[in-house]
Amino acid sequence: MTSSPATRFCVPFPMFPTDHVLALAPVAEEAGFDLVAVPDSVFFPEHVSADYPYSADGARFWAPDTPFVDPFIAIAAMSALTTQLRFVTNVLKTPLRDPLIVAKQVASLAAISRERVELGVGLSWIPEEFAWTGTEMRTRGARLDEQIDILRLVCSGGGPQWIEYHGTHYDVGRLMISPAPEQPVRVHVGGHSDPALRRAARAGDGWISVQATSDEIRRCVDTLARQRHEHGRTGEFDAIVLPIDIAPFDGIDDFRRLAEQIEAKGISPVFQVVPWYFTGGDPDSLDTRRDSITRFGDEIIARF
Repeated sequence: MTSSPATRFCVPFPMFPTDHVLALAPVAEEAGFDLVAVPDSVFFPEHVSADYPYSADGARFWAPDTPFVDPFIAIAAMSALTTQLRFVTNVLKTPLRDPLIVAKQVASLAAISRERVELGVGLSWIPEEFAWTGTEMRTRGARLDEQIDILRLVCSGGGPQWIEYHGTHYDVGRLMISPAPEQPVRVHVGGHSDPALRRAARAGDGWISVQATSDEIRRCVDTLARQRHEHGRTGEFDAIVLPIDIAPFDGIDDFRRLAEQIEAKGISPVFQVVPWYFTGGDPDSLDTRRDSITRFGDEIIARF
């Protein structure tokens, strides 16, 4: 079973232990999900000198030993266990990394997964991550812009190509990375800030939301549609969104309504859902997660 071309479904694997990552990828594929989203966190500083932007009190809501499997390793493993399922990083803290190393990893993932990898990129909010990886926080936005350019050059499709890049923050002479994807790797930009939305509209193949209400998602989609028009951007553009006010098993009409509103702006909706929180079982157990993913496929995806 698969969802319709217009509306797709994505299941995030947030902070999952490794055995859940491996066990649930084939389940998600069988249930008809189009995408699995994999988060990124390099390490946990014991003390963080900045507030977490997505909680009321600025505190992290996860323990220091919460597992974050490296997204590229997780995707490689899951791709070996599936045949149709696609994967997206949600989101890779790209400015913590060298863009050529990221391009090499993404290009290899695209080849080994048979063109089933997409890249979600964003910034980090933790000053210690930049300090301890030897990168600069102040320039992270400008560097991400150039990193996207470099990733586009390496992963633009057509196999290995000679590329070079000369920017303010990165200067790359003529080189080739092989293997390289035959199809362009889609690059999605995460975040709700004004700069993030502008970056997505200007340079992205899509936008990735954090958990948000349908109204917040609609406002961001309106902004993206307007800014894409201002930049002369046409063609396919995804909104990978997680509406927190739609209950997965009771909200099929709400999903359809929000999908129509997003599509009316010329943007393709991709709904993230976490159904294991809505079945009454232990949301951290493998059985609950497996059963809820299967149930969502049977009851919701099949009806799309």
